[in-house]
Amino acid sequence: MTDARHAARAIDALRRGWPIRIGALALLPIETGDPRRLAAFDPEGVAPVLLSAGRAETLKLANQRAAAVPDAPVLVERAPWVDFAMATALADPQLDLATPMKGPFRAIPVLSPEDAAAALRLARIAGMLPAFFVLADGAAEVMLSAADIDAHEDAIRLTIAARARLPVAHAEDAEIVAFRTPEGPGEHVALLIGAPNGRPPLVRLHSECLTGDALGSLKCDCGPQLDAALKAIAAAGWGILLYLRQEGRGIGLVNKLRAYALQDQGFDTVDANTRLGFAIDARDFGVAARMLDLLGQREVRLLTNNPNKVAGLEARGITVTERVPHFLPTNPHNEQYLATKRDRTGHQF
Repeated sequence: MTDARHAARAIDALRRGWPIRIGALALLPIETGDPRRLAAFDPEGVAPVLLSAGRAETLKLANQRAAAVPDAPVLVERAPWVDFAMATALADPQLDLATPMKGPFRAIPVLSPEDAAAALRLARIAGMLPAFFVLADGAAEVMLSAADIDAHEDAIRLTIAARARLPVAHAEDAEIVAFRTPEGPGEHVALLIGAPNGRPPLVRLHSECLTGDALGSLKCDCGPQLDAALKAIAAAGWGILLYLRQEGRGIGLVNKLRAYALQDQGFDTVDANTRLGFAIDARDFGVAARMLDLLGQREVRLLTNNPNKVAGLEARGITVTERVPHFLPTNPHNEQYLATKRDRTGHQF
């Protein structure tokens, strides 16, 4: 019987650097492991390295067909020179310029492909680099199946935890509502501005961006988007800002900063994500739909340039009566970022 709690326990184990077992495979996470744990997990020094095809392609270890599916699993043979430090370099592309790659490296047939793909998926859910040492007979702290991971992804167990009046700069009549889920440590938040006026509320889905929202980063447009959305909702007289704890388009703060490092090497946001082994956009807008449902709002006007947000809400039963464009000026630091959103991810400016 599948159980989403198995995946939650496995995510906790991965973040602690503990080995887990998915189906036929025992897996030690490279990002949170260390040489001592590797020696205990694999005393014979034979465990190959599991990577995503998106990462393996940059190492010339995936053919074009495999590279077209960047989240597919690729297994790298454990050569004598693949110690823990080299495996870390294999896993993290931001180190490519700093760590000359010894070799050669050789891809070998993937053990239990379905379980291997599930392991990469679980690492992404955990916000970690999708890279492991793998054994078919290794010891593990937590055991689960690919179906348990499916159950974890499908579960949107969201409840309203608290609400209070919160006057803000652009709207003194605002109310904040916090939502809690057992699937993750961060609370999603809704800011209700104004009062229902017979029209669907103007809604903005804003994904958390520490660098843009709090630190004033010029690399993205998130901070100005947030400020402009609050002004637009206040001007409309009635609306909701959903603040989603999905930093870096769902890959997490640490991986977003790794992507920034790759952008400094010349890659755009799309290629940076895939080189790290992540999806171009890993956000789950079903969470936003559930928040709106709990707030009693089944029809909305959506303030967005991203058609995927419209599709994500409608797939979960929220009717988008109008897509309202959200225009903001560029600056010299985010022009390429916004061009990539337009040209490669379908944003409609």
